[in-house]
Amino acid sequence: VARNRDHRVPREKLEECTVHRMKPWPLFGSSVDAASQFPAFFNPRWFSLMMRVGRAEGAELILVRDLPLAPTAILAGKRLGVPVVLDMAENYPAMIRDLWTTGSTKFGDVLVRNPKAVEAVERWTLARIDHVLVVVEESRDRLVAELGCPSGKVTVVGNTPSLSRIKGAEEIESTRGPTGESGSGTPLKVVYLGLLEHARGVAAAIEAAALCRDRNVPVHFTIIGDGRAREDFEALVARLSLGDDQIEMTGFLPYPEALQRVASSEVGLIPHLANESWNSTIPNKLFDYMAAGLAVVTSDAKPARRVVEETGCGRWFRSGDAESLADELESLWRSGEAADYGGRGRAAIRARYNWEEEERRLFEVIESFASSNPSVIPSAVSEHRSGR
Repeated sequence: VARNRDHRVPREKLEECTVHRMKPWPLFGSSVDAASQFPAFFNPRWFSLMMRVGRAEGAELILVRDLPLAPTAILAGKRLGVPVVLDMAENYPAMIRDLWTTGSTKFGDVLVRNPKAVEAVERWTLARIDHVLVVVEESRDRLVAELGCPSGKVTVVGNTPSLSRIKGAEEIESTRGPTGESGSGTPLKVVYLGLLEHARGVAAAIEAAALCRDRNVPVHFTIIGDGRAREDFEALVARLSLGDDQIEMTGFLPYPEALQRVASSEVGLIPHLANESWNSTIPNKLFDYMAAGLAVVTSDAKPARRVVEETGCGRWFRSGDAESLADELESLWRSGEAADYGGRGRAAIRARYNWEEEERRLFEVIESFASSNPSVIPSAVSEHRSGR
């Protein structure tokens, strides 16, 4: 089920699923219609949509994406008599606090993105949800140790790429131009892929680009993405007089094109601030970089630093410290070790951090509900096991 701000067809059958969208309310105008579709806690439009689709399709399990719609899904699941699984992509309360502390809130956020209300909803949800999927071990530990969620109720299913991604990246890699060698004059190609928000530490990356320039260390930064703080970062680039030969801000790119730009780089950057939010979740871009064979340079946010250290796929710097980041990039350029780090990262994707491994755990969770109730999605599990 999905909202429908662009007034697309209410029901669309795709190769991987059937999408059921909200029916537009044209009499109320597009602004009111869009606002009423916001995935807020206990939104009656979402409850109505879930109930209508659940009954029509004979739903046997509800998988709800992230916290805002979890209470609504729990109520619908109770009414339909089916289990509800929460896919918790991030520490949502901490992310909301980030928006407030960095001044990134918008009008109306005091009602729908209030940190205290979000914390209360999370606790309410965890006490009633049937199972929780989290993307990293640190998120699981937060739920169990800090919020008292039973460990058997939480499963780590990472957002990792398919092994087929490696083949595509290798094909793009074969078309790369010259890469930086130890102390050569060839610029080190660094890429950041993701939202442009203050809590993601992009300002430190831009400042590091200026420091590298001042040290006569040839580093070229490509920043791919859009977000609330884009204008702030563009102003910082202008204030530091960074030219096109030092930094390029592409804005939003379609995901396939963004991945092509990533694969043509040498270093993948994760500058996220090591705060409560990023110490309990992990950015997908880490695994995108590793699959593309890039060396990873990350801040010391706990999950990303742990994976980088365990796999030997890169280096870390002190969160928010542009000079520390510039030091690591300069050392990487002088040593010429980017390719070695990239090779270890790609090997880790093949061995552990791939969707084929995560998919197995996801289906084990689904199958556990099927085994406790034989009427729950046996066909989906059967098709998965037979490889169809």
